Amino acid sequence: MFQKICNYLSILSTVLVLGILGGGFFTFKYVTSEQFKTKIMNEVLGGVSSMMPKVLEKGLPEMVQPSMDIPDGFGI
Repeated sequence: MFQKICNYLSILSTVLVLGILGGGFFTFKYVTSEQFKTKIMNEVLGGVSSMMPKVLEKGLPEMVQPSMDIPDGFGI
């Protein structure tokens, strides 16, 4: 009786490990595929393009401060 239970648990654990390994393999193949990269890129570009009009409406500032002179002996 105990031998049968151990055999069933061994078979069950083997099936679970193979399922985890298979799932990991197919997940890796999907994530590294061109289809997935294209899908993610489209979502990122869609989010950025919806934000761009808000940024462009603000425009550039009308007035900026003049640049500062760098003193001699500074740096190298």
